[in-house]
Amino acid sequence: MRPEAGLFVRARHTLPGGAFTLDVEVDAPRGVTILFGPSGSGKSTLLSVIAGLVTPREGEVRLGNETWLDTKNDVAWPPEHRRVAYVFQSLALFPHMTGLANVAFGIDQSLSKPERERRARDSLSRFRAGHLADRRPKTYSGGEAQRVALARAFAMSPRVVLLDEPFSALDADLRYEFVADVRTASRDLGVPVLHVTHDRAEARVLGDHVIRLDAGKVVASGSPDFALGKQSGPRTSAREELSYDPTEA
Repeated sequence: MRPEAGLFVRARHTLPGGAFTLDVEVDAPRGVTILFGPSGSGKSTLLSVIAGLVTPREGEVRLGNETWLDTKNDVAWPPEHRRVAYVFQSLALFPHMTGLANVAFGIDQSLSKPERERRARDSLSRFRAGHLADRRPKTYSGGEAQRVALARAFAMSPRVVLLDEPFSALDADLRYEFVADVRTASRDLGVPVLHVTHDRAEARVLGDHVIRLDAGKVVASGSPDFALGKQSGPRTSAREELSYDPTEA
């Protein structure tokens, strides 16, 4: 797959009732861009605009030279034409399908079934989930379900990957494994990956670029040190940083 160009998003959108307005302009290059901020800051709404699930009152979404959304010129590609992989907090696995069928479902249906299954198995293996291929989601632990959801997202040859707090319920050791796997998959795929979190350690360890949101606006954008502030004290390993509990300090 050829590397994708960067993603540009400009959006102004007021939620029903007028309680919240998203008003942002962001650039997400190839690699992992963290959308960081407290709950209610607009992170998930921004992902929905990119995916085509929400059309803002004003805005643009462009991937390289392709315009997916331009409200001034009545351009609005439907979600299925954008080829965006979206991992929701709920994961949204199909309960009646095996792990293999869940992952193969998003792969280009013009390919033969054996080829789709081969690609699905490769993606499951990448996320250490090969043993889950023949089991259904009701038999999975939380971490196992996360692995299959990530395998499905990256298997579909997406042009953009959106991850909405997929690691929030995992312990530090599992989060470390997932962070390492997502970084490797992102590098190999060569597309923009936008990862939502309100966890500062996760943002530092995973992100190439951080966009900090608050109350629907971008308040900082740049390297993790620039957007989050330089880390105080000695540098720690990624595993140690993800294990740190500020309440015990």
